[in-house]
Amino acid sequence: MTYLRGFLPWITFSVLSTVGWQWGAAAALAGSVLLLLSGRRRGTGGDAQILDFGTIAYFTALTAFAFADPHSPLQTYDGALSSAWLALIAWSSLAVRRPFTLGIARQRTAPEVWDTPLFRRTNVVITLVWTVSFSYAAAAGYLCDAHHAAGLLKAANQAVGFGVPACFTHWYSARVRARRTTAGRLVPSAEL
Repeated sequence: MTYLRGFLPWITFSVLSTVGWQWGAAAALAGSVLLLLSGRRRGTGGDAQILDFGTIAYFTALTAFAFADPHSPLQTYDGALSSAWLALIAWSSLAVRRPFTLGIARQRTAPEVWDTPLFRRTNVVITLVWTVSFSYAAAAGYLCDAHHAAGLLKAANQAVGFGVPACFTHWYSARVRARRTTAGRLVPSAEL
């Protein structure tokens, strides 16, 4: 669920943008700032808040743009743009060899596993699945918007784009823990 908490501003935007995209963007910006500050108060490190920083940057720009031009044709593609931004963050984190999931996973793991090759590989795989899913959601969202697809199809696209990697993260982490346990090594329950 730690992963999903970081997507609350995006969900807020998705829901409230039906009232007006500028209001959805402003609410998402406020929510993302609150999440960042809440995490800081709990002692969350910057490496666990890569998505929070990226979310604030995106919604700052989108809020300013949406209020400056509330009837912009860009509004049609706001769902695809938001997924593309998340994909850019995720791809960038992989390119600099700091998968965005590393900091999040460290919040739930014992420090002695943070530098292990298995922990790193697990997070690369999980980040890659999120990255591909964001990229899929951006491309499919663009096609839905460009071809004026029904709202249900657009909602299904978003559900797949976020649901698949969320389920995969849970399943894959459990699989890695189980494999380590069956290999004769006791793994702390919060290791992955």
